[in-house]
Amino acid sequence: MSQGNKHLIVLTGPTASGKTALSIEIATDLGCEIISADSRQIYIETSIGTAKPSVEELSKAKHHLINAISVNTPYNAGRFATDATQILNKLFENHDHVIVCGGSGLYIDALTKGMDEMPEADPEIREKLTRVLQESGIGALQRELQEKDRDMFESIDICNPQRLIRALEVIRSTGRTYTSFRKKHTKGNGYLIHKICLDIPREDLYRRINQRVMLMIENGLENEARGLYPLRHLNALQTVGYKEFFDYFEQKADIGQTIEKICQHTRNYAKRQITWFRRDPELHWMAPDRNSIMNFLKNQIYAA
Repeated sequence: MSQGNKHLIVLTGPTASGKTALSIEIATDLGCEIISADSRQIYIETSIGTAKPSVEELSKAKHHLINAISVNTPYNAGRFATDATQILNKLFENHDHVIVCGGSGLYIDALTKGMDEMPEADPEIREKLTRVLQESGIGALQRELQEKDRDMFESIDICNPQRLIRALEVIRSTGRTYTSFRKKHTKGNGYLIHKICLDIPREDLYRRINQRVMLMIENGLENEARGLYPLRHLNALQTVGYKEFFDYFEQKADIGQTIEKICQHTRNYAKRQITWFRRDPELHWMAPDRNSIMNFLKNQIYAA
């Protein structure tokens, strides 16, 4: 399929940087639709804790891959790349522009750069790693990953034991780093890719994160997490905001400590996102200003 006049706009950035609102404004300006590249907003059951677009925001621009599957359904970057590519090809039949918006760097890389076929999980290695987690704690897994694949360690949620185990089982079974399976060339299937990363001063970003967490609390995050507590073993719920409340329900922390942990862990996650994005030379770092970004995109598109 020839799509030389088609443009994929990637809008990414750390959590709480304002991606959602800005992507809707740009989609409105360009008359196009949005594919979410958020590894948690895809789940139907998680809304408050994942800062999903509101019903009003979703009505302003059509979104894809939000509220698409249940937390009970396994999902990964490879499947996202397949699903998003199918949606892109369909949208490009009637649109010249499509926006991909989200902060999941691995998902964006899988779509725009491709991924080699990941090896199948080795049950024996996974069992050994699970035993390490149970007997020595998550710190042992974190230290091994930091030693064997520092790039992966600095880019994922290292408080997520499933992510750690998956990366380490690939490393142990292949002798290669997990990140080595990410292809280094840019995909595109004929369409042009324009990548923008929102750049916000660290102090401002942390203030926004803290404000967002407090808004989530006001909007009922505790009740949402309580409803999901019976499913806490699922990978989809090994997520900042839910994990801390699961500990609270088990009386491992009081409410003040829980809220502070959510803020701190979210700030830590934002730092890891920025580290990941800094490694991509194709990203254009820009302030979250609608007019500046639109001018940049127009120049990019017309120059193509």
